[in-house]
Amino acid sequence: RLGVEFGRAKVGDRYVLEMLQQKGWRYGGESSGHLLCLDCHTTGDGTISALQILSAIRRSGATLAELCADLRMFPQKLINVRIDKGFDWQGSATLLRAREEVERALGDSGRILIRPSGTEPLLRLMVEAREAGLAEQMAHRLADALGAAA
Repeated sequence: RLGVEFGRAKVGDRYVLEMLQQKGWRYGGESSGHLLCLDCHTTGDGTISALQILSAIRRSGATLAELCADLRMFPQKLINVRIDKGFDWQGSATLLRAREEVERALGDSGRILIRPSGTEPLLRLMVEAREAGLAEQMAHRLADALGAAA
């Protein structure tokens, strides 16, 4: 509706910045709140980003609700699973099989993000799906597989 292209970068504002630079785009962000406006700054500064968004809304002449009317947010389920330091979760055949099963079940209607915490011995399992119940079910399937593997 607005003619804005969409791209999905890896988690982290540095990857968002990298994608913006590769594609020649000016605006990007992630759900954690990092919003980048490359015509003003290259950091995820929240105050500057908020002012830029407010300015864009005002220039459009529409309300925020009108601009976001077609945006469909999928429910997410995040499960943090404690793992032993040094556990090779990326090499776990059990977790890999479960991930493949969940990806097949979700098809194009969801996504999975598995990543280690940067501060604790945890593996973060996030599943996004059209329906909250499906996101929860698939996240628990991954957590169960991880528990069996670890």
